[in-house]
Amino acid sequence: GGHLVAGHVDGTGTVRERHQEGNGTVLMVETPPEVLRYCIPKGSITVDGVSLTINEVTGRSFSVMIIPHTANVTTLGIKQVGETTNLEADLIGKYVERLLQERGQLQPKSEIVIDRDYLQKRGLI
Repeated sequence: GGHLVAGHVDGTGTVRERHQEGNGTVLMVETPPEVLRYCIPKGSITVDGVSLTINEVTGRSFSVMIIPHTANVTTLGIKQVGETTNLEADLIGKYVERLLQERGQLQPKSEIVIDRDYLQKRGLI
């Protein structure tokens, strides 16, 4: 039992921080804007196929708590800083966005243009 997932990869993220908090592990994942737009505190995200609850959202990242059971039965227990993750945004959030766009209550999301400015903003060049 988790949130609704389709098993699709909406984007990839990079683990930027990993630390222990109590008996759990907190992962901070840098996330592309096209996935981060659907992230809210206490909302849902799928990281490497695992349905998780978001703890915190920043301008470029979100954090999740990995409980001991999840750490033991998934690859998230060994995920290290700098490693890539597959991300799937909350399915309901995507449906709500689409419905609001069709009703004219929300501008359609713009297509991403990968140019020099885009790459510089993400520290890729």
